[in-house]
Amino acid sequence: MRIEVKGRNLSVSEDLREHVEKRFRKIARQVSELAELEVEVFEERNPAIADSQVAEATLHLKGVTLRARDASPDIVHSINLCSDELAVQVKRHRDKRRKRRETRAASAEAPEVGASPRPGGVSPAA
Repeated sequence: MRIEVKGRNLSVSEDLREHVEKRFRKIARQVSELAELEVEVFEERNPAIADSQVAEATLHLKGVTLRARDASPDIVHSINLCSDELAVQVKRHRDKRRKRRETRAASAEAPEVGASPRPGGVSPAA
């Protein structure tokens, strides 16, 4: 998974970049190698907003895009909250895909109702 860290109104240090990669490593194991993760960290300039440090994560998967946004007074805490929220979304997405695949496989194995059990493929006359 490719991880891109951007900063808006905030410089992204190497320590912050490493922290982002460490926190999102768990998600990287669950998704495809082709997935792209964009993490944007920024500071709200409004002094009335107590939770001014914001982290937004956008995960681009095949066919779906997952987003998470969290704010707190500390940027590291915002990143932690954001990664936890995205991990829940990825788990739910994987469970949905697995359930769909199992349902499709089960319906393909089961014979259709009204299918002819007689040899020769002739159905009984009604």
